[in-house]
Parts: sequence; structure tokens; C-alpha cells
Amino acid sequence: MTTPEYGHQHGPQFGQQGPQHVPDPNAPTGAPAPYGYPTNQFPQSPYPHSTPVTQPGIVPQQPEPENKGRKRGIVVGLVIALVLALGGGATWWVLSERASVASGASSPEEAAERLLTAVGNGDLLGAAQSLAPGEASVLGDQLQEAFTEFRRLGMLSQDADPAAFSGITFTAENLQFDPAAAERINDRVTVAKLTGGTFTLDADLTKLPLAPEYRDALVAAAQADGKPTAEKASVDVATLVKQTGSPIRIATVNVDGEWYPSLFYTVADLALGDAGMDWPSTSIPARGADSPTDAVRDLVQAALDADVQRVIELLPPDEMGVAHDVGPLLVQAAKLKGARPSGVRILDLQTENSDVTGGTLATITALEVDMQGQGRFSFSKNGDCYRVEMAGQSKQLCGADLAAAVVANADSGTSPETLERITGVLAAQGVGLVTTEVDGKHYVSPLRTVGDLGMRLYRELTPEDFKAMLEFN
Repeated sequence: MTTPEYGHQHGPQFGQQGPQHVPDPNAPTGAPAPYGYPTNQFPQSPYPHSTPVTQPGIVPQQPEPENKGRKRGIVVGLVIALVLALGGGATWWVLSERASVASGASSPEEAAERLLTAVGNGDLLGAAQSLAPGEASVLGDQLQEAFTEFRRLGMLSQDADPAAFSGITFTAENLQFDPAAAERINDRVTVAKLTGGTFTLDADLTKLPLAPEYRDALVAAAQADGKPTAEKASVDVATLVKQTGSPIRIATVNVDGEWYPSLFYTVADLALGDAGMDWPSTSIPARGADSPTDAVRDLVQAALDADVQRVIELLPPDEMGVAHDVGPLLVQAAKLKGARPSGVRILDLQTENSDVTGGTLATITALEVDMQGQGRFSFSKNGDCYRVEMAGQSKQLCGADLAAAVVANADSGTSPETLERITGVLAAQGVGLVTTEVDGKHYVSPLRTVGDLGMRLYRELTPEDFKAMLEFN
């Protein structure tokens, strides 16, 4: 690893909001703010370099009129669902349809410009092809499934085109980078610095590719708060850079000699900058296990031991390369917080393995641990029932028992019958972690694990269940 330059100033990130966003001095006086945001300030997207179809800020956050509660519940829930399901969804969906990863760029600046230009031209395929392959793979797999589910649940219109979203567009024009200022983080990661150009956000809520019921609720909420349903705003990058004193930073990754923009590294770079920290000069190498079962066992034991370094070693080096590069800081943070081993030792862990999109789901079917002087604890799975043993006592819990407990303690708009059905299915399926294989070694993928669980939950919902959940929220 090459030691990075220290003491750098982190400027505004692509998609970042806050003090970095300043009014355009050329903007007309009294120009209306788009959806409750100051003029020429964009709401923050959780995907800094994606199509802004998922911008959560399109819904005004104003006090709730007493007679608008039920409709506003749909709106708030809808926005949450949009962020989860379509955060860059069109781009990632197209990506997942490709047979292979397209070639990268010859420089960090070219990589960043390809992405922004492709998005600006509406070329989502071109944008998808410019992304870091490991990140693109995991997000593409998950968001393709999410897109399918949200169409089935009736949130998206049946003719919604994942390759050409309507309603909200982001345009980047006349982009200028400063290659001399590019910041090398290590031998694979370089931050490109954008110094000029124009960003334009053009939004029309009435054209969003939502089912009529959801689109109408979103539009009605904006109108009830006196906000326009269509708005256009621009940001001059040079003015922004002049005001903040720092260029916009877009992290890029070198894979097999070619450069790709990186979502995860850009987010990490932003977080480090906000914390006033520099990238570490060393990285935690990947060290996988010999099988999916071994990977799960090693990860659980490392977590029990508060061994953050071993946890990071077991993360996929392609999907989670950023965790390995920022890992030394995470290890240091755990020590400063006084993380200590639990003393619990795994005596036996067994899994039942099945193929899922992009990896292997290792479902834990049996676990036995020594609880450091407090005896042993164990559980084993048989169908949808679990036998738990501790301190010489044994008890069996089945799906119906777990469902009853969930219903009794639930605080949601989901019907008891739906909760019982979902709990029963999940009890039968069991709890597991998704593992991936890289160069013959097995790693635990947190992104695929969370995505798989979420999709299993959504698959058990009907359109009516889904609507009820949004109304409650």
C-alpha cells in the first residue's frame, strides 16, 4: 500500500447537501425552492452517483394536518420504500441484466466523467457499465429483485421502464476535473476532483413511474403543503467550489488496470472527511474460510471475541474492499470504545446450505456454545421448530409459538394474520448468512445477507399488506 497524503481537505461530495451547497448568485431573486429545499440545493441521495429518482427530499417535511394522517402515512412509507427499492434502481437493474462488466476508464477523471455524463444523457446502461464491478454485482442482484417485488406489490406502475425512469432527471454538463489535484489513497484507490460544470435537477412528481394511487398521494401531499409538483434547479460547480474552497470528491477504484467510480469508497471518503480523519496507510487483508459453514462459524466467533480485525478479514474483498482499506480505523475505534471478548466459545455450529442470487445461504441448523462458567447453551432446528437447551432445561418453540409472540408484541399496521404467516415462513426457512466465494475462499456478505432477508419478507406480503404497512407509517 502506498501511504496517502495526509492533511487533505475534504470538499463536498457528489450528492452531498449541507453547508457546501450555496445559492447561485445568478439565480432570480425570490425563485421558489424545489420541494421545501433552499433554491439550488439538492436533497441528499443515499446513492451519490445514481439517478436521483430516489431523492427522499421530494416529499415536504411539514407539520401534519390532523385530517391528513392516513394519506400522509402512505406518502412517508412510499418514500421509504422508494429509497430502499429504487436507490439507483434503474441503473443497477440495467447493470444486472448485462452478461459481463464493461471495460473501465484509463484514468480516475475519465471514470468519474463517464458516470456523470452517462447519467446526464439518460444513458443508464453506460452509467451502470462504469461502476466498480464488485459493488455493481451485489447491488445489481439485490435491486433487480427489489424492482420485481415492488411492481408485484403495486407500488410501481406496470409499464415503469427500469432503463428510462421518468419524473426526476439529473443532468451534468461541461464537467471539468483537475488531474493534478487527484488524491491517491493507496495503490488501488484515487479520489478524482471535480472543479467545474453544472448540475441540474428537473423534477415532476406527476410523471413518476408509480401506480396511480401512490403517485396521486405523493402529489396531493405536495399540494397540501403549498409546494410545486414540478421544479427545476441548477448548481454551478465552480461557484460551489469557490465558496467551499474544495472541489467535489469522487472516489475511483482500479480493477485489473482500469478505473471505475466507487459508491462505497466515495461514501467512506465523505465520512472520513466529516470526521476530520485521513485514510489509513495500511489495509486489512482478506482471509476467507474453506467453506460457507466455516465462514459463518469464524465470523460468529470473531464477533463474540470482539475481534474486529478477523470480522473484516471475513468480508468479501470484491464487494467490501472499502471495509478492508478503512479497517485499521475500525479496529482502533473498537479498542477505544473498550470492546472486550464475551468469553463465549463455539463448540459446534452446523449449517444447511442453499444457492441464492450471487452466493450461498448458510442457514444455521444447530449451535452449541460454552458460556464461560455459566454452562452450555444450544439450539437445533427441525422443520419450523427449535429445541433450546440451557442449564439442564429443554424447551421447544415452533413457528406457531413464535408467531403468537410476534403478534402479541407487534406495533405495526400489519394484520395479525399476515404477521403469523410471515413469522411461520421465516421460522421454517431459518436464520442464516449469505456467503460468497472469491479465489477459492468463502466470505460472509453483509449486504447480500440483509438483502436476502428483506426480499424474503417482501415476498410474503400481498399488495394489501404492503399498503397497510405504508399507511401505518
